[in-house]
Parts: sequence; C-alpha cells; structure tokens
Amino acid sequence: MISEDKHGSLPRPPSADPLRQADVLSNATVRAAEHLGLPNTVLARVLGLSEASVSRLKNRRFDLPPGSKAYELAQHLVRLFRGLDAITGGDDAASRSWMRGENLALRGRPIDLIQSVAGLVATLAYVDRSRARI
Repeated sequence: MISEDKHGSLPRPPSADPLRQADVLSNATVRAAEHLGLPNTVLARVLGLSEASVSRLKNRRFDLPPGSKAYELAQHLVRLFRGLDAITGGDDAASRSWMRGENLALRGRPIDLIQSVAGLVATLAYVDRSRARI
C-alpha cells in the first residue's frame, strides 16, 4: 500500500519530476548522437540549438528545458535512434552507414533530412514503419 506524505498527498514517482526527465532525455540525446555518429554541428541543427549549447549538453552543463522545442525534437531523435538500433540489432556501424547513405524512399540522406523538423519526423515515421515489419 502506498502511504501519503506528511502533507496528505501521494508521493510522485521519480519519473514525474521534470528536472529528472530533462536530465534523462539530455543524456539519452547525447548517447543517441554518439551512437549515430552525429557531429555537434548536425546535432545543433537537429535540436535547433547553438553549437555552444550542444557542447554544454555533452559536458553535462546544460539540460534540455522541459516543454521546449529542443526537448521535443530530442524526443524524436532518441525514438529514431531506438528504432534504428532495433532494426540493426545494435550495430552502430550499420546505423551510421544508414544515416549517411542515400535513401530512395526518403529522397535523401537521413543525416541531412533530420536537420529539419519535417525531415526528422518523416525519417522517424519511415523507421517506425520499417520496424513494424520485422
């Protein structure tokens, strides 16, 4: 049985804490970018941030602000990584190759496409559809 705190309200689970969520998403974004081989310039364009902010993000001196556009775009990037990782069986070299290869269905290279919101969403949808088939 869950007990109430001294103020009479139920405790919030740790995942409900926005600051904790920002920390987790920020770290996941950095790791996804590393696994996909995204340079700071590309990650900055994907998230709509400056390269300096991306550098601070990677050095854990900055977290993506909850509710911001960068936060939302990071969620999409992490989903893209997770979907691609599932398709490639965790093979980072295959994921990096896919990101840099010309994709006829997407009409471009995913690494270029994800640098716009529309391209990121389209690439994520493509990976989600591909993942559903396996």
